[in-house]
Amino acid sequence: MTYAPADREYLDADSHIMELPNFLIDYADPDVRTELKPVSYSASLVTDEEVEAILAQGGRHSPEHVEAQIALGDRLIAESKEIQALGAFDPADRTIALDMLGFKRQLVFATHSVKPVFHPSTNMSPRLRYGATRAHNRAMRDFCADDPRLMGVGVVPFHNIEHALAELDWALDAGLAAIWVPHGLVADRSPGHVDLYPFWARLEESGTPFVLHIGGAPLQLDPGWANTGRPPARDWMGGGENIRSKDMAVLHQGPETFLSMLMMDGVFEKFPGLRGASVELGAGWVPAMLERLDMVVRSWSKVDQYLAAIDRTATETFREQMAFTPYVFENIGNLIDQSHDDLYLFSSDYPHVEGGHDPIGRFEQSLGERPAVTRDRFYSENFLKLFPRS
Repeated sequence: MTYAPADREYLDADSHIMELPNFLIDYADPDVRTELKPVSYSASLVTDEEVEAILAQGGRHSPEHVEAQIALGDRLIAESKEIQALGAFDPADRTIALDMLGFKRQLVFATHSVKPVFHPSTNMSPRLRYGATRAHNRAMRDFCADDPRLMGVGVVPFHNIEHALAELDWALDAGLAAIWVPHGLVADRSPGHVDLYPFWARLEESGTPFVLHIGGAPLQLDPGWANTGRPPARDWMGGGENIRSKDMAVLHQGPETFLSMLMMDGVFEKFPGLRGASVELGAGWVPAMLERLDMVVRSWSKVDQYLAAIDRTATETFREQMAFTPYVFENIGNLIDQSHDDLYLFSSDYPHVEGGHDPIGRFEQSLGERPAVTRDRFYSENFLKLFPRS
């Protein structure tokens, strides 16, 4: 028996690799290999002892550990977490895990190896940044190569547009299913800058969505916001990210700003076949964003010539071209009631602890008595809007 019920198709818009230390180094070109640091778990729940034990097994879980994980059956998603999870870093084991979970397709993101790719430092050389990017994308391609249900997500930073376009071409040729981009300013430019038109055009032409994801921009607020004259609040250490309470309260501001600028700069209008998703950044902010953007476009189009050229409302645009994953603790039923049921995607976050012990059960609770068509859109059809069947 699988975790996901057999009553419908479940397509998972968020899962992760828990990279071993040499994840980037093993796939890097010789000219950058010695400059890349091993993947670090210092800011996570994973201990050095756990990693060392896996490395002592030749970079695999022991047969006994794998057997114990398989014995969990449909409790796998509740009890198989972080680097000890079945298929956390071994693609053959991941196929077994996917069989047990019952998800028909699954987007796969990295966890810790994107730090040198998206790091905001302007002092990092393009050679090193884009060398790390290529290593990451090679590793993701290989992890997902043998199971068509696994859909690898490539990364492309925007720090250098020429290098970004070259890496995008490589990632598309490699068959990566989506391209993760940073949700911040592109140097000192909007993501709607004309220099990025070739990037959005290539995504549109290839039918490949862009994705925003937690980790694509700095997670933590400036330390000054925590300076209250009192002892600091205790952190909550997530599986992939260390997010403090104040960080969480404003986490949506980055992706909301990025997508608002894309819409107001006319990128979605110019590239109507472009598709995108905001993943593991919550969705509670989406209804208010759409209402606000509809108001801004309606009012400011009287004086803003660029807004005046946009034919669709923001709500129409996002319903046609974007989708969002709610956190397991958000009330997806209420979000749908405030907006539309074609905006949201199911995700498990496997094997991160943030995904919870029973994401389907939590989402079902908040969906309540809403009709089957709404459930079908949430669990599969909205995913297929972004990733049609081949």
